[in-house]
Amino acid sequence: MTRAPDTFLPALAGTLLERLRSERPRVHAITNAAAQTLTANLLLAAGGLPSLTVAPEEVTAFTSRSAALLVNLGTLDGDRRAAIPQAIATACAHVKPWVLDPVFVESSPPRLELARACLAGRPSVLRCNASEFMALAGNDAAPEAVQAFASAHGTVVVVTGAADVVTDGAHTLRIENGHPLMTRVTAMGCAGTALIAAFTALHDNALEAAASALLATGVAGEIAARGANGPGTFQPAFLDALFNLDTPTLVACGRIL
Repeated sequence: MTRAPDTFLPALAGTLLERLRSERPRVHAITNAAAQTLTANLLLAAGGLPSLTVAPEEVTAFTSRSAALLVNLGTLDGDRRAAIPQAIATACAHVKPWVLDPVFVESSPPRLELARACLAGRPSVLRCNASEFMALAGNDAAPEAVQAFASAHGTVVVVTGAADVVTDGAHTLRIENGHPLMTRVTAMGCAGTALIAAFTALHDNALEAAASALLATGVAGEIAARGANGPGTFQPAFLDALFNLDTPTLVACGRIL
């Protein structure tokens, strides 16, 4: 990247949060049952608007009226299996950004098959962990393999971990913000992917949008952990931190390589 990410991305994340709060774009989230409430609350705290229906007869209308789509494969019941291809087709037809979160594809061959079919729809961003990436790519999540996969599929790939790696195949960023308590609250990562979707609706560079969203959630997690006594108090503190997050805090706390 020609711009220094350690100064540019925190400022961009702050700008996108300000726009999210003023423009209130809607993200339609086909997400897993465990993640729905936190996903909706995270979007509302950040400034966006959620919709969550997985009914096949409704998903086309909801997707067409939204600014971005999130597809999460965490709980694949019959309605979600039917709704996901319809929603992706609608997002593509209306040229709306969409994000794929292939939860647990390493655990289920039918789920892996569906995830690969979804990839044919060219998501703006693929967010996964190292195990999920290995299942999709057939390689471990070494930087060169992740970059090659992103380039081959024409998408931005996020591989989450102790540090989150974001690449479009040509440029790669590492976001080192976050806190271990984020792994002790169910669906925290799934909900955070909704912020990636919201930012892609506001910023046409998906690499920068994804990295900015990861930075914002990571910094909010660090702030929340300062006063939390454990996972039970962490989740509401996280939503409060995201609600109050601003550009100076992001600039002061961001750790990007």
